[in-house]
Amino acid sequence: MGFLLIFFIGVSILLFVISLFLPNRLKQIEVELEELSYQVIQDSYQFKKRIKVLEEELLVDHSSSPLSTNKSKPNEIIVNQVLSLHKQGVPVSQISSQSALSTEEVEEIIETERQMRGTIS
Repeated sequence: MGFLLIFFIGVSILLFVISLFLPNRLKQIEVELEELSYQVIQDSYQFKKRIKVLEEELLVDHSSSPLSTNKSKPNEIIVNQVLSLHKQGVPVSQISSQSALSTEEVEEIIETERQMRGTIS
């Protein structure tokens, strides 16, 4: 029995010494995890940067396109507001300031309405 106890203590000491010389897998995994986290942070930063550039491009495109579409055909609500104010006798300059349209656009809306009424009658 004493021999068996000495044998197991000897084997455990031998295994302990061998484990000290083996490469530390936990340290290697920690290094890989740290590199991966840096990569994720870099990718996230680049992704956010690209999104910001795209948003700026869309804002530039979006701000220029409504001007061109508003000049060709204003919103129906704005047209109704312009016509209602015109029927109430409000001057074109005041209608223009209230509807955020130029006086030319207001006059064009009023003229278009007159032409439409002329064709309907």
